[in-house]
Amino acid sequence: MKRTIGIIGIGAVGTSVAISVLHTGIADELLLFDARQERAEGEAMDMAHGVSFYPTATVRPATPEQMLEADAIVIAAGRGGKPEESRLDLLKDNARIIRELGEKLKGAKGLLIMIANPVDVLTYVLQKASGLPVERVIGTGTMLDTARLRQILGKELGLESDSIHAQVIGEHGDSEVVLWSGAEIGGALLRDWSGWTTEKEERIASEVKSAAHEIIKRKGVTNHAIGLVTAALLKWAVRGERRVLTVSRVQEGTFGLNDVAISLPTIVGSDGATQVLEPQLNEQEFQALKHSAEVIRKAIRSIED
Repeated sequence: MKRTIGIIGIGAVGTSVAISVLHTGIADELLLFDARQERAEGEAMDMAHGVSFYPTATVRPATPEQMLEADAIVIAAGRGGKPEESRLDLLKDNARIIRELGEKLKGAKGLLIMIANPVDVLTYVLQKASGLPVERVIGTGTMLDTARLRQILGKELGLESDSIHAQVIGEHGDSEVVLWSGAEIGGALLRDWSGWTTEKEERIASEVKSAAHEIIKRKGVTNHAIGLVTAALLKWAVRGERRVLTVSRVQEGTFGLNDVAISLPTIVGSDGATQVLEPQLNEQEFQALKHSAEVIRKAIRSIED
């Protein structure tokens, strides 16, 4: 059975997603669209020339309407900020772009994967505009934050990041919540690790939150890690592996959260982000999650005024 992945928005991020998807081998056909369609055409040509070096796939430009039968469509569309422009102006403009895309994707048969920022707000906008079931509109959410946390912890403890079970939930942004109380290594609580202190938690949480800023300060964009994250999400979802991932989706009652897109551990398979889990939180983490949801709600209200 042919697997088709579409990518809308072929800037630095969309291009990194495309290359990572090709290397995973999950796509038999990769469809590219950009508002500057010559850019999508050029990238498709360039990637197609490398077919000898990744599992065989067809890469070609396509319109959003031509992607409706795809197994998944990744949305990396939007624009960057302008000098002297407020964050709210940028958010309103990008929300408008996503609403227009959502209208075009109402008939999509597969999953919609939002990676443009602010990812939680735009995941909400896309779900409402497309009218698709909430489980089929998924934001990458705090998957990258969780990966950053595990990488930093691995470096701190001298372990491979895959051996560390720790999660970031909430907003993909400043109000994100690190679940320190449940972090484990081989079934042992991290907080029981010899020499572990709350001071380390504060420093590492701050490093995770500031990671994107530090990268952007140096190279202007973060693109490669999110490309790898998105390709992994697509691989696990399209293959129906039912992984537990910290993705963002519009919530329907978990932890009392409703009608807001926010990241929580969620079972993701070919039918989408179906089952949202409730990890054990201490009172401080629970209150931080509620605060994070309110930060996102405030941003959503700001574009609805």
